[in-house]
Amino acid sequence: MPMLKRTNLCVADMERSLKVYRDILGFTVNHLKDSASDSYSYPVFGFPKEAKLRFATLDSPTQERTLAITEVRGIPLPRPPEPHMSATVINCPNFDEVVGKAKAMGLKVVPEQPLPGADGKPKGRETAFVDPDGHLIVLYKLLDQ
Repeated sequence: MPMLKRTNLCVADMERSLKVYRDILGFTVNHLKDSASDSYSYPVFGFPKEAKLRFATLDSPTQERTLAITEVRGIPLPRPPEPHMSATVINCPNFDEVVGKAKAMGLKVVPEQPLPGADGKPKGRETAFVDPDGHLIVLYKLLDQ
């Protein structure tokens, strides 16, 4: 049976992305390194050889290397299209703090709404924002957190 290990986001600027994923969302950097010129990321993502890659894995409080970021330098990266075709969904117990930091960074935050339960009654709160590279991040907080 397959088990999801992590999502990998391709970004134009590692430090800028770490301000979102580390400083706002609270992930910690597990590993950060320049990628070798023969990295498997080149054929997997279709990067040309003139691109220079740097790779980071990030830990959540409950899982090692739950998120990866690949910085791509030397070529322009297209923004993901809108409407968004994918999202990273994060259970966020410190919801208000994270939303405040995202707004303070100037990120576009979608107005909050109640998170409906299976019975239709609210079971939490949810919102979303777009990171500087165009990746959609959906946040939710359960009422009992």
